[in-house]
Amino acid sequence: MDFNSLKPKVESIILNKKKTIDERLLKICELLEASINYYNWVGFYFKNGDKEELKLGPYVGAPTDHTIIPFGKGICGQVAVSNQNFVVPDVAAQDNYIACSITVKAEIVIPIFVNGENIGQIDIDSNTPDPFTEADERFLEFVCKKVSEML
Repeated sequence: MDFNSLKPKVESIILNKKKTIDERLLKICELLEASINYYNWVGFYFKNGDKEELKLGPYVGAPTDHTIIPFGKGICGQVAVSNQNFVVPDVAAQDNYIACSITVKAEIVIPIFVNGENIGQIDIDSNTPDPFTEADERFLEFVCKKVSEML
């Protein structure tokens, strides 16, 4: 499935006001995980109130113990501080990586901004070594922009 054909599906999910925000976020996770064969875990993390931590939101994939991630810890925690995309081709090469599963080989995290503030992120784990391209980054930036319009 190519990214351009997924964009209208993402927009359709976002615009479905009959569903709650969490239901729509879960539908986006399900769509991405089902459509892109190397997206093995897809989830959202959001800033936990005024705390310097992220809280797990809707996701699909293997259960995770990482429901709260302090800012600066792991890839997600680093993105919360840096406000930058983070693509990890090989998680084993990262010092500050929080392992969710021994099968995970790569990770991509893209921040979500609302009114210029980093309020969360989409996090994708892959069991395939080095699968993420610039096309993944641009597509996930699109997804995060659409999500921010819903929040």
